[in-house]
Amino acid sequence: MVGELGLPAFRADQLARQYYARLVGDPAEMTDVPAGIRDDLRERLFPTLMTPVRHIECDGGDTRKTLWRLHDGTLLESVLMRYENSEGGTRNTLCVSSQAGCGMACPFCATGQGGLDRNLSTAEIVDQVRAAARALRDGELGEPGRLSNVVFMGMGEPLANYKRVVDAVRKITSPAPDGFGISARSVTVSTVGLAPAIRRLADEGLSVTLAVSLHTPDDELRDTLVPVNNRWSVSEVLDAARYYADTSGRRVSIEYALIRDINDQPWRADMLGKKLHSALGSRAHVNLIPLNPTPGSQWDASPKDVEREFVRRVRAQGVSCTVRDTRGQEIAAACGQLAAEELAV
Repeated sequence: MVGELGLPAFRADQLARQYYARLVGDPAEMTDVPAGIRDDLRERLFPTLMTPVRHIECDGGDTRKTLWRLHDGTLLESVLMRYENSEGGTRNTLCVSSQAGCGMACPFCATGQGGLDRNLSTAEIVDQVRAAARALRDGELGEPGRLSNVVFMGMGEPLANYKRVVDAVRKITSPAPDGFGISARSVTVSTVGLAPAIRRLADEGLSVTLAVSLHTPDDELRDTLVPVNNRWSVSEVLDAARYYADTSGRRVSIEYALIRDINDQPWRADMLGKKLHSALGSRAHVNLIPLNPTPGSQWDASPKDVEREFVRRVRAQGVSCTVRDTRGQEIAAACGQLAAEELAV
């Protein structure tokens, strides 16, 4: 593309370093590029992909949710979170979206309730990362810092937009000038259980963390909670997860949104632990998620005593289990809520 603009080859490296290393997305800011070509560069190579509609912060400024409007009017959300670690430093995590909306139709999920608008392009996924990295660098969430983790847990099912997500992961993890240089071990790709795509991802050799949104260990309930289970059963999903663990050498995270009186029964905790121990052994880690209820939803989070007992029973089966630190409940941080509110205005 640089050649088509009649520019010398070294400009490609120069522009890549501006974008990935200096986090500049607007040619007007690229002072080492001749002013006479910046308008052409903007039109041909750097069109405005996303415009912030609004930022909402909570958790003392450590969590910021952004609603973006894409070039075609589509709404998109991302969430940036700062965590203090035990050494006194911070871990900065971006929850990135891979689709506008979601077609998986999980009934307790705000994005699933709204349906799928469209897949995001690789550039639209990657630009969320650039924007977050720049915001952290410039101290927009407090002390200046760097983006350390990216999780594909925002709007959409990442493996339903497979090629673009994989392309985005390569750009996120490649060193400059080809990418942001974030460690693959600090990138998580979540899925509701598209078994063939999990196996395909394993063969990519990316070494990212795989997170499987299981939410219940039995097919009867999962057919309702995660409708794609009607196509790929719990056993098929866990077989694919085991293949991923065997191929990548990475532990698999099992996401489990704990919902009051729906999937929080002691016998389900026992079944979950047994099935995971059989399929994955020590390579499974259950990430228990207190449900973030959406407005008007019939679903609610389980009481803390039920949550504690669930954790105890899973661990009793020899499977690691922890409760996720919940963030952003007062700012509608469950992906899809902010976009739904904007559309309702």
